[in-house]
Amino acid sequence: MDIDWDEIRFEGKKKYRQGKSPSLIDPLYAGKKDYEKKIRKLRRAIDERQQVMYAHDRYSLLTVFQALDAAGKDGTIRAVFNGVNPHGVEITSFKRPSETELEHNFLWRTAVAMPRRGNIGVFNRSYYEEVLVCRVHPELVTKYQKMPGEQTRDLDELFAGRFEAIRALERYGADNGTLTLKFFLNISRDEQRRRFLARIDEPDKNWKFSEADVKERAFWDDYQHAFEDMINETAAPHAPWFVVPADDKKNMRLIVASAVLEALKSMDMCYPEVSRARRKELKKYREQLAND
Repeated sequence: MDIDWDEIRFEGKKKYRQGKSPSLIDPLYAGKKDYEKKIRKLRRAIDERQQVMYAHDRYSLLTVFQALDAAGKDGTIRAVFNGVNPHGVEITSFKRPSETELEHNFLWRTAVAMPRRGNIGVFNRSYYEEVLVCRVHPELVTKYQKMPGEQTRDLDELFAGRFEAIRALERYGADNGTLTLKFFLNISRDEQRRRFLARIDEPDKNWKFSEADVKERAFWDDYQHAFEDMINETAAPHAPWFVVPADDKKNMRLIVASAVLEALKSMDMCYPEVSRARRKELKKYREQLAND
């Protein structure tokens, strides 16, 4: 697969501009069978590296998925991590904050779900909702989030502070062995409309449709501005953003899986070495078991 990482990956050296990154690229697969072969191979390789990471017990990987509705977050997470040992993957889906979560700072509910050493954490939405949905709908902050001086708070200052806190969180994670990969699934407006129509027209997809999704389409441009600021404010080498073309779901899943695998390969990990004394013990136990 020939993936143009220079076009997709953002580490803070270049600016992301809405409308400049494609939502559709040429297929990375020759057909359905070729796609299935490629995604299986990637999953096996991810599983192997995760097992090394678990045994090494020094690093973890956090993957964050952000997108507009119908971009394919759930399907991509399922396609990429379905073949990985479930003991090594922690998937958390963040929805509207609960009353308990609103009693804490905006990072609290995600902080408690960070992956343990040796594990891959998967965030379906994340703390970035606080600079996306809340940016587009600031009344969520002023009305519900119980911020000091919420009615007179300078919102530009508030969101600048949140970006600073997010950068610090991801830097702190990197210093403690957690690499963060962030995926913005870049779907076009036309493709989102087609997927919404499919949710209405196909009975087995009716459950996916929500009137709120259509209402949020009215804020399309506002969300695109928010995504642009989100990426430019928080992209870093230890926490890169990947702007993934999302109109072709198979392409999207191959790109995400490839990025995850490359990140795991970049970690300096190995299976723990066994001392000479321990090897003697193992030899004794082997003889005991062989003669049992």
